[in-house]
Amino acid sequence: MNSKKKDFLISISIVFTFTLIIILYLNYFFISKFGLNQENFIYIIIPLLIVGLAIFLSFSISILKPLFKSDEKLELSIKETIHELNIPVSTIKMNTQLLEKTISDEKSLKRLDRIKQASNNLLKLYENMEYNIKKEIDKIDKQEFYLDEIINASCEKFDDIKKNTKITVDVTNIKLYTDLNGFEKTIDNLISNAIKYNVKDKPIVKITYKDGILSIFNKGEKIDTKNLFIIFDKYFQEDSSKDGFGLGLSMVKEFCDKNKISINIDTLDEGNRFNLNLKNIIK
Repeated sequence: MNSKKKDFLISISIVFTFTLIIILYLNYFFISKFGLNQENFIYIIIPLLIVGLAIFLSFSISILKPLFKSDEKLELSIKETIHELNIPVSTIKMNTQLLEKTISDEKSLKRLDRIKQASNNLLKLYENMEYNIKKEIDKIDKQEFYLDEIINASCEKFDDIKKNTKITVDVTNIKLYTDLNGFEKTIDNLISNAIKYNVKDKPIVKITYKDGILSIFNKGEKIDTKNLFIIFDKYFQEDSSKDGFGLGLSMVKEFCDKNKISINIDTLDEGNRFNLNLKNIIK
């Protein structure tokens, strides 16, 4: 348990105990003075509950305010750090582009390309850090975007690793409204898994959208029925010989649950199909 959770629990416990002592004392005072019967029960108990709630809320706000304030400071610090990191990364990109125009040597161009890729990876790592911290403190902003653009952009990311996998996309330009970064990661994880757990001979990934349902199908070994209940558990891997830590699908499930996207799996003879119901996030 981290220090913030510990501070929160201790603070709430103190406020609750203090409020309970006051209410019990007032309850004893009024009952000893007026007695308690059916006629005055409502007039004594209801006001005491209201007073107790007011005391609890007032003290909770006062005590917990510094904890929420620290979240705001952390968010501001992250934004400033990311902003400062953008400057050197942008400088690297600009200079590599200038060098590309003046250098014709193939080996030097390959080195420049590696520098560009490394700077992009660095920026992506810090963007992920910002997103994960914001997610923990519930500061994620929702955005409007188009489904087909996200799907196509995600497929392009895997051009280098898909090898001979054939990816077909039949998705309309439906507008969605949700956490863009989280949705991108969800799609990336599902497509990555669809490529990774495919058949070796003529591997296929089919991405389709119909009536609010986004489906990602891959040819591969049928998921064992007993594993359907635990496939989204953290660290679970049906095939331990594959690379990774078994975190991808748990992240997918976490995002879907938080954004009211139901997800289910169809196990077919020729492969598996993951279905995401996007009706709650369609704009």
